[in-house]
Amino acid sequence: MSTITRRIVPTTAVVGMMALMTVGCVAGEGSEAAAPADSEWSAGTLSVDWATYNPLSLVVRDQGLIENVVGDDVEVEWLQSAGSNKANELLRSESVDVGSTAGSAALFARANGSPIKVIDIYSQPEWSAIVVGPDSDIEELADLKGKKIAATKGTDPYFFLLQALEEGGLTLDDVEVLNVQHADGRSLLDGGSADAWAGLDPIMGAAEVESGDELVYRNVDFNTYGFLNATEDFIENHPDLAQVVVDAYEEAREWAIANPDETAQLLADAASIDLEVAETVIAERSNLDVSGVPGDAQVAVLETISPIIAESGDVKGGQETLDEAIATIVDDQFAVKATE
Repeated sequence: MSTITRRIVPTTAVVGMMALMTVGCVAGEGSEAAAPADSEWSAGTLSVDWATYNPLSLVVRDQGLIENVVGDDVEVEWLQSAGSNKANELLRSESVDVGSTAGSAALFARANGSPIKVIDIYSQPEWSAIVVGPDSDIEELADLKGKKIAATKGTDPYFFLLQALEEGGLTLDDVEVLNVQHADGRSLLDGGSADAWAGLDPIMGAAEVESGDELVYRNVDFNTYGFLNATEDFIENHPDLAQVVVDAYEEAREWAIANPDETAQLLADAASIDLEVAETVIAERSNLDVSGVPGDAQVAVLETISPIIAESGDVKGGQETLDEAIATIVDDQFAVKATE
């Protein structure tokens, strides 16, 4: 049996290293490392993210599904993504070859010039909602007017918030958005510095149990799919390794569906949350039994949300740029092969 090589690099360490680099100089050198002369693989390293909002990534990492295939010839690096925005930062800097985001976040990144494409779908979750404290007087969306709302820009909860505001007859001008990372959003809510929070599971689930926070507005249709993304360079130059990753995800999906309790335990351990919370997230808010092949269903969701993103003014070129991004974001070749 070959030895599994696994190097887990904290995101904070990666960000620290990135801060010392001039953009375009050193970033991504690991992903471009030449494969050993006697190796069948196109590169000697492979960098993949893991995230608590992506349960399949936990299964792939825990079971060494990638390492089992590439053996000692390829060093597999695992970097944590704290949110879709962080995964997009890692992809843009080429610190990871494959990263997991929400569909809306992937569209947002590609429309803003990040050369990424979705190569697999890892879930169809209900992972976002508008969260308030147990004693809040906010009971409906209209009550958000004039309130401070914590949200992480560039992520599904943020785009959930934009859609929720529109649903309630409000705009961004009617509220004050506190742009913080997901965990900090919960802290601001619980500490009284925010009136509401555009939450993300599993942090949101923990907030319900531990703080008595309430999901004042839910809408599964406002949540976009879980996208597994790769850079265009990686897809073009390392299709063999891209296929290994997607194959591993499809293997992890079958295992997770058959073993929900064990999957919940992996989530509880990774996120440091109660098992009961993890079980709720897996059983009630994470539809893993969805086709991994990206296509019409995901494009339809992106087409629905793109006008909201365009109206926010966060994409240069507006709707035209977003339409082009939607038309070019899908690369289904690996998922099609993995699911044949």
